[in-house]
Amino acid sequence: MFSLKGYQQRAIDTLSNFLSKARNYQSIEQAYTETLQEQSLPDLAYRDYGFDDVPYVCFRIPTGGGKTVLASYAIATAAREYLDTDYPITLWLVPTNTIRLQTVEALKTPGHPYREKLDLSFNHQVLVLDIDEVTQIRPQDIGQKAIVIISTLANLRVNDTSGRKVYAYHENFEPHFDDITEHHVSLVHLEKVGVNDIQENGLSASELGKVKYSFANLLALHQPLIIVDEAHNARTLLTFDTLKRIHPAAVIEFTATPNVSTTNGSNILYHVSAAELKSEEMIKLPIILTEHQNWQNAVRDTVITRNKLALDAQNDESYIRPIALLQAEAKNGEVTVEVLKKYLTEDLHIALESIAIATGKQRELDGLNLFNPSCPIEYIITIEALKEGWDCSFAYVFCSVKQVSSSKDAEQLLGRVLRMPFAKRRVVEDLNRSYAHLSTKGFANAAKELTDKLIAMGFEEMEVAAFLRQQAPSSGQSDLFGKDNNPISPPVAPQTVVIELPKMPDISVLNTDEKRQLAITEDKENKTIIVRVTGEISEKLQEALLNAAGTKKQNKEAIARDLRIHNQGIQAQKSPAERGELFGELPLLCAYVQQELELIEPENIMHNGQLSLLNYPAKLNNFRIEETSNSFSIDMGDKTISYHIAKQNEVINLNEDLLDVTEQDVIRWLDRELRQSDVKQSEMIKFNTSLVNDLLQKPGINLTALVRNKYPLARAIKDLIGLYRKRAQKEGYQHTLFDSEAKIELSDSFVYSFSPQNYPARPPYYVGRYKFQKHYFSLIEDLKAQGEEYECAKAIDSLPEVKYWIRNLVRRDHASFWLPLAHAKFYPDFICALTDGRMLVVEYKGDAYVSNDDSAEKRAVGDLWAKNSNDQCLFIMAVEQDSEGRDVRQQIQKYIQNSRLENDSRLQ
Repeated sequence: MFSLKGYQQRAIDTLSNFLSKARNYQSIEQAYTETLQEQSLPDLAYRDYGFDDVPYVCFRIPTGGGKTVLASYAIATAAREYLDTDYPITLWLVPTNTIRLQTVEALKTPGHPYREKLDLSFNHQVLVLDIDEVTQIRPQDIGQKAIVIISTLANLRVNDTSGRKVYAYHENFEPHFDDITEHHVSLVHLEKVGVNDIQENGLSASELGKVKYSFANLLALHQPLIIVDEAHNARTLLTFDTLKRIHPAAVIEFTATPNVSTTNGSNILYHVSAAELKSEEMIKLPIILTEHQNWQNAVRDTVITRNKLALDAQNDESYIRPIALLQAEAKNGEVTVEVLKKYLTEDLHIALESIAIATGKQRELDGLNLFNPSCPIEYIITIEALKEGWDCSFAYVFCSVKQVSSSKDAEQLLGRVLRMPFAKRRVVEDLNRSYAHLSTKGFANAAKELTDKLIAMGFEEMEVAAFLRQQAPSSGQSDLFGKDNNPISPPVAPQTVVIELPKMPDISVLNTDEKRQLAITEDKENKTIIVRVTGEISEKLQEALLNAAGTKKQNKEAIARDLRIHNQGIQAQKSPAERGELFGELPLLCAYVQQELELIEPENIMHNGQLSLLNYPAKLNNFRIEETSNSFSIDMGDKTISYHIAKQNEVINLNEDLLDVTEQDVIRWLDRELRQSDVKQSEMIKFNTSLVNDLLQKPGINLTALVRNKYPLARAIKDLIGLYRKRAQKEGYQHTLFDSEAKIELSDSFVYSFSPQNYPARPPYYVGRYKFQKHYFSLIEDLKAQGEEYECAKAIDSLPEVKYWIRNLVRRDHASFWLPLAHAKFYPDFICALTDGRMLVVEYKGDAYVSNDDSAEKRAVGDLWAKNSNDQCLFIMAVEQDSEGRDVRQQIQKYIQNSRLENDSRLQ
């Protein structure tokens, strides 16, 4: 079965957490704020855009991140955590008809990753329909099948609904509205039959003002979940009005480049970084960019690069045939498809059968399986974007002979070469990279143009700086036929940036070295000054250039961004990780459990790694149901939990047994809904049986009440099990680590190593003026340019005893160092490699937190870890000022020195 990558699972977990909070709190704003805070993301205000109590959130996933499979998983998550339904209705909106048809095909195909999760979650009771097939929906399908309808947004997005099939009267929908009464809660939302409907459908005048039998009304009746693909195209007032017409229960967006404006920006709930995709082996980074002064050289070096990669691929464990994508100019251009093909075959002697043309008229890729070893294709020539959904991870080299900045298709083509073959890091390092050869004309700047495209694909500025590398062209044709098996490493081009200014900058304020960095040319035709800057740009030089940028704010901001990325790129290549330096290893905390050495995790500190539910009472103490129009309250003794009830179409008296169900039906459903990896199924069934039997003994509680509110009941039982789990973990944690009989060990069998290629940082990144000299990686996650943690980082960076340090990541699978707590994992703030070979872990605590229970638990486990390291590891919980008046730097330095003296005295 298909498995989600770590970042994808974190995205779904975040959605689950948010929707659960939104339902429990009955406040989407509070749920959104808390979910951002738990991810250490900036505190952004939630904007409802008139959708009131309908969750409307966005997932920012860069190109190549698997947005569509996440959307499939989101349906099951929303159904379970928010919609409270066994079988939801989902309207899946895509930007184009091509994507619509491809999505329909994938979701209808059994075993396809997009369909697989739906079948598993809804017991194979899934109905996938194209928008043209919606009249096939039968009343008996509603509530018995998970229904997914795929449509373009354009099918729905209109000011005037007349003449659109989605909103049109259709007699096939009549049975769906047979049971609508005048008291139905959705009646007010439904469009009524108008004069135009009577004329167009031959209805009698008596139908005027009655509910219209339309697909849009069918959706509004059942309040669907809405999935929006490429959501940056769906943030207009017209779109909002369109979605409101069908009264969704929730709206979930997916896009690489969300709208972030203050007027109609998306509520970004989760952001995947390019670094995470690289770490999860989804994309090839860095991108090696080579700029060429003519198109022939660009194509020649593309062939050289592809041939070298083909030699590398012979040493890979899997079959890979590197492919180059070449973007030609249109028919009115100089380098057309025919010209490019002729140059490849006649001048560079490329075999005709290894070239495929993919344009509107020539579709030579149709029907080809590019992954088949017998397929000869090595070069694909196109003009515009390859058809949407085209995906071959063998594409490694992007070559454009046209101006990239003027090509809306270059962004899509570049995205094609980023995908990693088989989503797995390759053995030969050159096969883990992407390559771009760009032909530029006049004063164009390929790096700037590619930067624009990468940012449009969802990259952050700091990620562009870290992952875009400029490289000099090759010297000639010696490697044209792939006989040289050396790594692809022509001379690295000096870091340069080209900017266009409306007037000459004042260079009189610059010193000699700064003036030498400049090459200034006047473009008389366009009446601009072209400035090429080489090397790192000082503040004085940057100020001089911006002063000549004119008065247009947009131009000035664009130039400032390019200068900023240029400097960040230079800094990135100075990092120890980029230089191939090693950081060191940290042992993980282990203990002997039943005479076996085990890594201590919250999941395995309970007896045999299992929660024995039968050791705890199967009762919701002081249980009662207090139902209002929208709430469901369960008193659990030590805490009261309130849940939001799914909106009901009709009022039901809870005191009447109206449903033909048995206790066993309820217990079986709870068993399916509550299965957990650390609880035996037999124990779960016994626990649920006892709990349901106990509930039914209470006055006013019957099976109808439990079935009607089965989802809130399941969440209450899940919370009760969670409380019992925490008790068991606390007891196991204390016994395993801190009892007198505990056997702690730090073993070579369980160590964590920071890999130079694996630091999946997420925005926000550090962008302050202070330049850290010793951070191991080029990116620094979640460090503001002011505040106590920032001062702690500066103090660490300044210590002569520190060789390198790392801002530790939180919950990043195999890219974080952690220590166990009773109920979670502890991710210390900073990890330091000392010059004497030892490792130092620093956790910073502000005065408000230094003495609380959380800090005490972290200090205890940190000290325990260090104590058992044979003096090779140190742990300190630093504060702004300790009891002796020492600042952070003095605390850490003194601790390092004292530990060294203590170690020396023991050795004597």
